[in-house]
Amino acid sequence: MANRFSLAMERTGQWVFSQEISTDIIVVVGEANFCLHKFMLVAKSNHIRKLILESKETDLTRINLSDIPGGPEIFEKAAKFCYGVNFEITVDNVAALRCAAEYLQMTDKYCDGNLAGRTDDFLSQVALTTLSGALVVLKSCEDLLPIAADLGIVQRCVEITAAKACVEANFPSRSPPNWWTEELTILDIAFFERIIASMKGRGAKGLTLASAIITYTERSLSDHSGKGARSLDSSDPDVRLQQRDILESIVALLPQEKSAFPIHFLCCLLRTAIFLRADSRCKSELEKKISIILEHVTLDDLLVLSFTVDGARLFDLESVRKVISGFVEREKGVAIFNAGEVCSTAMYRVGKTIDAYLGEIATYADLTISKFNGIANLVPKAARKADDDLYRAIDIYLKAHPNLDEIEREKVCSVMDPLKLSYDARVHASQNKRLPVQIVLHALYYDQLKLRSGGDDDHQDADAVTMRKQVQADTSLVKENEELRTELLKMKMYIQDIKKGQGTSSKSSGKKPTFFSSMSKTLGKLNPFKNGSKDTLNIDDGMPDLTKPRRRRFSIS
Repeated sequence: MANRFSLAMERTGQWVFSQEISTDIIVVVGEANFCLHKFMLVAKSNHIRKLILESKETDLTRINLSDIPGGPEIFEKAAKFCYGVNFEITVDNVAALRCAAEYLQMTDKYCDGNLAGRTDDFLSQVALTTLSGALVVLKSCEDLLPIAADLGIVQRCVEITAAKACVEANFPSRSPPNWWTEELTILDIAFFERIIASMKGRGAKGLTLASAIITYTERSLSDHSGKGARSLDSSDPDVRLQQRDILESIVALLPQEKSAFPIHFLCCLLRTAIFLRADSRCKSELEKKISIILEHVTLDDLLVLSFTVDGARLFDLESVRKVISGFVEREKGVAIFNAGEVCSTAMYRVGKTIDAYLGEIATYADLTISKFNGIANLVPKAARKADDDLYRAIDIYLKAHPNLDEIEREKVCSVMDPLKLSYDARVHASQNKRLPVQIVLHALYYDQLKLRSGGDDDHQDADAVTMRKQVQADTSLVKENEELRTELLKMKMYIQDIKKGQGTSSKSSGKKPTFFSSMSKTLGKLNPFKNGSKDTLNIDDGMPDLTKPRRRRFSIS
């Protein structure tokens, strides 16, 4: 910075000293000092003239203009103009020169052909004749507020940019056709908002606005695609606050057309909103927009919502639940007006995607049963023609959570209807040791139920009710039998301990079997399967019960 100011003062000195008249005033602008002549400055600048005339000093030799728009570099050009030295006006400096001319009161009203008039002509005839030029000028105004806005430069740039962008959207002048959207990305969010609002006022289509918003989001929020973790993973609260403001402003700009944005873009925006802890209204608006077009959702889209940027852990699944719930409620409302249609094609498609999604998140240890079941239960039962995908997700969950007890495993399986499994799925379920016994019995009995019903739907429905009751009863008996076996095993161990403590006397050995035999007889009377059913604990052994005749009706061998 110091070197730049030194060069500026050196250049100024070269053209000032060429006047061969000693300088009589020093103008301070920030850290730079300019040695100049009063009469040259006063001839063009009414502001400097007033400072000299109104000064209490008889011979003012030093003035401070540090608050001039554009700083030392722009003042140097303004001073050159006062001295009649040529310099270049460009799209990069014209706005700053116009603001500096206003600050120094270098207007045509004070002196014909002054700096204000020269810069106005350049704006009208050169800078604002193209879209790119108008955007560069508007970008430079970000550091010139509020004076640039007061002079109307900002509004002129916004209107010209919006008009030319609308023309380019309909009649592209270069390739690629959406080149103009890239040009808008140089702007601050506040100016970008004004351009989008102006385009809306000019009747721009939703897809046109969406194209500009998507491109701008890609440049300003690098996490929108689910890949840019670095920019958002910042501990600097100011950076996070700035990113949050940008996000909330972008969401407020989204047009209402439901097909304007791809669902993946909206899902990435929602994930960013969750990460940045955006306002609840912002998240609700995104959830609503996603639920409207959820029929187009893919597994990857749902996974974007569910995981942290690095994919290491699950996010809060509340937004996923809200999105699915909103879609299901909307589908139910549509079904009422469609002669009671149970489920639409969109609902079937979404249900299948959700089951696949459950299978993906089931492997994470921090996924609770309530959250897993909560998402699974959002899909109406009628939206699943078969529960095979849901069974796969349940099996993955049980495998990833091996410490669940019987009751907890039953809770996980409660979201599935065993009667809606395909033949292959039932075969797998009947051999799946991770499933609770009730589900195994359902899988085993189903085929026999179909054979007995002979394909009669009414008969099959009646038998299904009977079978469910039978399964519940058998399940209860199996549990009781397991408890009895456990108690028997404990008693055996207790007897063995007594034998070891008391030795192997003939008297004690004669009594113990008698006691053991009586207990066996008592327990045998409680055997719930003595009428022909078998204990599912012996399924894996493959040993038939030779003491009773085989009953084919509920055979499991």
